[in-house]
Amino acid sequence: MRVTKPPISAFLLASILNYVAADSPQTVDLGYATYQGTFNSTSNITSFLGVRYASPPSGTLRFQAPVAAPTVTGTLLANAQPPECPQAGMGDEPTSPSSSRLVKRATDIEDCLFLNVFVSGEVSPGLKLPVVVWIHGGGYVSGSTTQAGSDGGDLVQDAGGGVVAVLIQYRLGIFGFLPGSEMKEHGVLNAGLLDQEFALKWVQEHVSTFGGDPTKVTIWGQSAGAGSVIQHVIAHGGNTQPPLFRAAMTSSSFLPSQYKFNDPIPEQLYSDAIEQTGCSNTTDAFACLMSVDAGILETVNVAICLNNFFGTFTFVPVVDGSFIVESPTETIARGRLNGDVLLSVTNTFEGRIFVSSEIVSNMTVSDYISQLFPTFGKTQIEAAAREYTGIGLDTIFDQAVAIMGESIFICPTYTLLNGFRGHSFKGEFAVPPGNHGTDVSYYFPTGAVQPFPNAHFAASFAGSFLGVVKSLSPNNNPLFPESITPAWPTFAARDTEMLFNVTDAREPDIRTFMTDKALIERCDFWKSVSAFTPQ
Repeated sequence: MRVTKPPISAFLLASILNYVAADSPQTVDLGYATYQGTFNSTSNITSFLGVRYASPPSGTLRFQAPVAAPTVTGTLLANAQPPECPQAGMGDEPTSPSSSRLVKRATDIEDCLFLNVFVSGEVSPGLKLPVVVWIHGGGYVSGSTTQAGSDGGDLVQDAGGGVVAVLIQYRLGIFGFLPGSEMKEHGVLNAGLLDQEFALKWVQEHVSTFGGDPTKVTIWGQSAGAGSVIQHVIAHGGNTQPPLFRAAMTSSSFLPSQYKFNDPIPEQLYSDAIEQTGCSNTTDAFACLMSVDAGILETVNVAICLNNFFGTFTFVPVVDGSFIVESPTETIARGRLNGDVLLSVTNTFEGRIFVSSEIVSNMTVSDYISQLFPTFGKTQIEAAAREYTGIGLDTIFDQAVAIMGESIFICPTYTLLNGFRGHSFKGEFAVPPGNHGTDVSYYFPTGAVQPFPNAHFAASFAGSFLGVVKSLSPNNNPLFPESITPAWPTFAARDTEMLFNVTDAREPDIRTFMTDKALIERCDFWKSVSAFTPQ
């Protein structure tokens, strides 16, 4: 398909029209555009908000690979958050899928491929600072650079200064992850992942202008952002050239079923999109999908996402045969991965917020497993049910929480850790309630409510991540001496992890421990059925 760059967006025009001369010399020339950032003398951080890294993915660029941003003359004022990509939510039905339904939604613009840059101190191209790139979560259907109050300035402060932080946005839901054979033939699969890779290439080309070192890049994400990190670790068969990062960090790795692009479920999703947009009766359904109003497409996006089993996410990455050449577990098992060092953290109860007590109260464990993994046969369902029977879980809700949390978040993390064997570090965030996402308030503390507000704990936990960013080791915590984390061995040392918890007396409880053998055995089970999950 021939593609052309769309005209300059309203957001970009507004940036030009609102430009006013400023006293600050914090200006960067990226070749295609010049941006003026804001230096905060109190925090000693310069921020550039709403920097375009690719052309608007609308018009003839909808469902296509990202292309370079258009050239713009003049100076753009980079002091406002960019528009977020069209949003949707997780499934909320008792079965998967249920009857179709549409929910009217305001039109969201597709022009959302922007990023924010935060620099320690004033901009100086010769500094060669380490770089951390944050990929937001949201199940691949929601989220933005401002999700959960994420402020890249917090990451700079977590590092004690001396880093560049980049927060990126990417296409979501039906706009970024619509699968199917027709999508592969006429558009691109995993457009949202390609956006992320395009942003990482942008970092390689332009971060030195901000004072960053492109050879010292760490990618980090939470939830689907952590799942995205996994995708980039295995991208191109684990051999992306030239390399785009040296270290990878995952907070609550999210690895749901990752089908081949033309498996029955992905093909059904494409058919649903065609039908619900009114394109099924046209002579060229894909062309119709390309031209349908963005508001209609967003309404369908929301409807399809809601129309799934509670706690699951509909539009996720697929095996496309080029960027993702095989299932993640297959590539990880081969031992050839992008990146040199890995730090991964999981929360104690990753699955709790994704399980409805009302829905599962009317189910058996086998019922729940069959809904979570619709490609399981009777043998796999019964085997999975046995793994979670008689292990101290009192209710079907507890069992469902454990199944969801371990199969999709915790066990894939251990698989990844073993892929980096000898060069990986593992932590567990156990501060009550220990739910999915409760750790984020320590990465981005500004305006956040932390479950355990303690300066030493915060410095120990958040600083460990930034130690990897700055020196490839959590043991070189940049917030020392506030950090009280003991020596952190690699995961290969007898499956050793670092616990981040709080005592009954409300004191930090930070210490090493060995991974529970029973958990490892359950994870071995999930690995044994990964072809059926599929992961």
